[in-house]
Amino acid sequence: MARATEKLSFISSNAPDAQAARLELEALYGAHAPEDADVIIALGGDGFMLQTLHRMMNSNKVLYGMNRGSIGFLMNEYATDGLRERIERAVESEINPLEMVATDEDGAETHAFAINEVSVLRQSYQAAKLRVSVDGKVRLEELVCDGLMVATPAGSTAYNLSAHGPILPLVAPLLALTPVSAFRPRRWRGALLSNKAEVTIEVLEREKRPVNAVADNTEVKSIRLVRIVQSKQTTARLLSDPDHSWDDRILAEQFLY
Repeated sequence: MARATEKLSFISSNAPDAQAARLELEALYGAHAPEDADVIIALGGDGFMLQTLHRMMNSNKVLYGMNRGSIGFLMNEYATDGLRERIERAVESEINPLEMVATDEDGAETHAFAINEVSVLRQSYQAAKLRVSVDGKVRLEELVCDGLMVATPAGSTAYNLSAHGPILPLVAPLLALTPVSAFRPRRWRGALLSNKAEVTIEVLEREKRPVNAVADNTEVKSIRLVRIVQSKQTTARLLSDPDHSWDDRILAEQFLY
């Protein structure tokens, strides 16, 4: 079934290169409001694409990114020619984000989604002390570390990789549980979990060792605990060029040296 490409909407970050690209493409292909478009073209870097994916969750809108930022891991190469044809040939990936429910010291709950990862991070000079449960069973009674994250395959090449976590193929039904500078147990390097698992992280010695929770760009200060599960009802749709698909990019990261 052919993908509709008649109505294109161009959105951009505030970067001058992205703004200039948007004006150039609108002059070539016309401009439609995002809510009326067949495909939304995001122009900027990875940060802008993440923001856009969050905004478009459950909208059923398809996103196609072109890099006008720095790294552009989530983006396709920028080119003005043959855009409709590129979109027609593009490979679609459906993303199910993590859902975080963080409870702070006052008992208030914050719900947020994360496409890359949910992380808990120490708030002060004191290392965090955490209790980790998976599906209601305590797996680590006490983890002393700078932080701990649950990463999706989509986010496995981001913060997770910098913390020496595993790279996960996009189609893998897995989540990465990765510590940041684990001090005790000293040899623990993390775990691979089913994407159906629910992870609960409790903060021990909260007054002495305060901890924040972060879901992509949503941060909650001074938490008691956080529950993390992959949402099956919430989706975002992303297009990538077939010769540079997201699967290929993640695979290529495993052979960098």
